[in-house]
Amino acid sequence: MKTRRDFIKKTTAGTAAITLGTALFPKLSYGNVLGANDKINCAIFGVRSRAKAHIKAIHEDSNAKILYNCDVDDVIIEEHNKWCKENIGYVPKVEKDFRKVLEDKNVDAVFIATPEHWHAPMAIMALQAGKHVYVEKPCSHNPFENDLLVAAQKKYGKKVQMGNQQRSAKTSILGVKEIKEGIIGEVYKGEAYYSNNRGSIGIGNLVNVPKTLDWDLWQGPAPRRDYKDNIHPYNWHWFKDWGTGEIHNNGTHEIDICRWALGVDLPETVTSFGGKYTFNDDFEFPDNQQVTYKFKNDKFITWTGHSRGIMQPERPGRGATIYGSKGAITLSRNAYELYALDGTLLKKIEEDGQSATTDTRGEGVLDVSHIANFFEAIRKDTSLRSDIKDASISTMLCHLGNMAQDAGETITVDQTTGKILNNEKAMQGWKREYESGWEPKL
Repeated sequence: MKTRRDFIKKTTAGTAAITLGTALFPKLSYGNVLGANDKINCAIFGVRSRAKAHIKAIHEDSNAKILYNCDVDDVIIEEHNKWCKENIGYVPKVEKDFRKVLEDKNVDAVFIATPEHWHAPMAIMALQAGKHVYVEKPCSHNPFENDLLVAAQKKYGKKVQMGNQQRSAKTSILGVKEIKEGIIGEVYKGEAYYSNNRGSIGIGNLVNVPKTLDWDLWQGPAPRRDYKDNIHPYNWHWFKDWGTGEIHNNGTHEIDICRWALGVDLPETVTSFGGKYTFNDDFEFPDNQQVTYKFKNDKFITWTGHSRGIMQPERPGRGATIYGSKGAITLSRNAYELYALDGTLLKKIEEDGQSATTDTRGEGVLDVSHIANFFEAIRKDTSLRSDIKDASISTMLCHLGNMAQDAGETITVDQTTGKILNNEKAMQGWKREYESGWEPKL
């Protein structure tokens, strides 16, 4: 007789698949659709924003349970506990140190929505503890971690899904399928774009660490820095010790869709133009950036990132447009639009429900579908829509964009390893400095 533990243990890595059918598009209440009565016990690491979208999606599955909320900030935990009571009807156990949660053999899967410098190290530790992992994008802080996470998944054999939830949009699945069938002819270009008008983060002041925050554990693998009043809880995104800039924070989604639609992996060359144009503050990344990726067969992808200081264009604040010899297709989180060469709109298909596109939660039906796919893959040992082996390639493109920007010139890429062939300065970004004793290892 198979036990619950047997079904959890048997899962191995899957590969992304492109198919259509009702099984790929579950309804909002999908607990019975997945077929198995096996319960999946979950833990949430980092509970401020994206975690709430995760929790709502997990709660849709009647055979999934959240055992732990884990965060290093007592204030955030207190707010989150109230939110859980109101939105899912119960409050999971609270633990400040995620390592204690990993020791609990009843936990089957962890959801990682922490600051980005924790994504890969935490995911690797979870795999070593025998857990399946759903990790927010980007899956890594640097290329070294990117490769290590892929190797860890292969070694420990658990499911690892990245939270680029548009991979589960039925309109995007349909659009990519029709692109590969030739609906817009020979595809040659993917145009990814993101627009926002973020304000200044100011010049941080050295202040005492709040008594409610475990600053040491918050930093974890990162080198130790003094606490400033403009870092936590959100602006860490714009500091290189902990964040990866707008190209990862938002560009990951659209660059991934373009790569998927064009059927490409690592590029031949990468060029980045841009800089910090708006405010004199602590922001450490370009706030406006244009990256061009050139692939074999003269295919290319561009990413235009406007993080701050611009007026919103008429088109939506984010999206991906795929150009072909016979037309173009625009794919957003909420719709698929097909255009003829003369610009005539030929077809528009919308998602069954909407997903937010520019707020910090990004909440919507795509989270439900993406997490349903994660659970189904665990229960049935089926494919993931964003398996880490593939998701890491899209993440690597974003790393290469930052590395090209830092290099200040076009970089040439080894299409097998992702390493830069012609620029030692750019390769300095391959691996970060780690706090002693915290470097992730297999």
